[in-house]
Amino acid sequence: MSTLDAAAPKTLFGHPRGLTFLFGTEMWERFSYYGMRALLVLYLVKYLLLPGHVEHVMFYPQIKAFYEMMAGPLGPQPLASLIYGTYTGLIYATPLLGGWLADNYLGQRYTAMIGIVMMAFGHFMMASEALLFPALTLLIFGGGLFKTNTTAQVGMLYAHGDERIDRAYSIYYVGTNLGAFIAPLVAGTLGEDVGWHYGFGAAGVGMIIALGVYIWGWKELPAVGLQKDKKAAAPKKPLNRSEWMSVGALIVLVIPLTLWWACYEQQGNIIALFADSGTDRRLIPGIVNWEIPVTWFQAFNPFIIFAFTPFLLALWTRQAKELKEPNSMYKIVFGCVLLALSYVLIAGVVWQSGGAKVSWLWLLVYFVIITTGEIYLSPISQSLYSKVAPLRITSIMMAVNFAPNFLGGGFLQGALGTRWESMSHTAFFLMIAAIGFVAAAMVWALERPLRRFLEISHE
Repeated sequence: MSTLDAAAPKTLFGHPRGLTFLFGTEMWERFSYYGMRALLVLYLVKYLLLPGHVEHVMFYPQIKAFYEMMAGPLGPQPLASLIYGTYTGLIYATPLLGGWLADNYLGQRYTAMIGIVMMAFGHFMMASEALLFPALTLLIFGGGLFKTNTTAQVGMLYAHGDERIDRAYSIYYVGTNLGAFIAPLVAGTLGEDVGWHYGFGAAGVGMIIALGVYIWGWKELPAVGLQKDKKAAAPKKPLNRSEWMSVGALIVLVIPLTLWWACYEQQGNIIALFADSGTDRRLIPGIVNWEIPVTWFQAFNPFIIFAFTPFLLALWTRQAKELKEPNSMYKIVFGCVLLALSYVLIAGVVWQSGGAKVSWLWLLVYFVIITTGEIYLSPISQSLYSKVAPLRITSIMMAVNFAPNFLGGGFLQGALGTRWESMSHTAFFLMIAAIGFVAAAMVWALERPLRRFLEISHE
């Protein structure tokens, strides 16, 4: 097995040193991604898709015609939702390419590094209005080469069956969200207050730092050993029946996870628009009338993640000692329920307001609920795929783990977002809540039939 020795020096809560460098790399990559995420819809709706600017965008007539062929005439907001959905979807589809290249040719380390460089160029290209679509294309493919391989490397630091893996992915997820927290405050503020292009440029700087961290920790990462072992294995062993059944179980989970991500990713789309036009953003109305910048709301989610994760890790550790820790599937169910409840809350607040702007504190409560659900679902699903997937297709199966981000967080999320202007806001949020409850019911129903296939360890 090509993992680093579990007895290697440890520098982060008793985990292999490689986790520290993957943490730092992911933090700065997420800084770039979430800086972009905080700005993109606002940039499109309030600036780039308006007359006087949109005429300069390369390939705009062709892209708009493509979307309108499917959805009919589109104004700036629904078109922006579809562009945003396509971007966030495809950036999680290309990991299949990244996983295939890594597992068969380049290894995880080289594939990820190429992705980092591509994303750096893409973010800097966003500084040009004309290069919007070429820049997004570079970001999509660079993200695919990067994301699946760094995530897979986290699991490859540990032997199969190592009880630290769930906690390792939760720690890694803190790195993800530390970068996501800083991004709206830096890139978002620069974009809103100084100029959109300064915000996108800051995201590019984040990728340069990510590259430096990744190269610094190069020798602590496990990919080269995996590739040598695979080349030495002749002939390559096919998957056995139990492994195929486990792979099938992981693929089935894509369906409810797709629904969850379609609801979750409204944060960067409709929730951003709601924060802009439907929320009273004054800090203390009548006393401190300073308005919270719209992009700063995107920092609530990551801040709550790295604030709450240590408490949930402590809770799971205590539950494990008492033999009461819920398995991965039940954690995912709980994550789905919390997401649904967050949208029930915001729907009720909007209904009660009668059309008036609602206090920003309600959005804070919404973020607390949905983010707690995210901690129960997102890192746990990554850990589950890492533990169950056969080692020789680890990167490809980690790409399958990102398929719900592609299908749900991208295309389905964008399609749902186009309903924002044609539905009452209360009805829209209730629709999103209902989808979350359906996802929870599906995972709960699948837990018992899939249980034995998701507990198989693969050598």
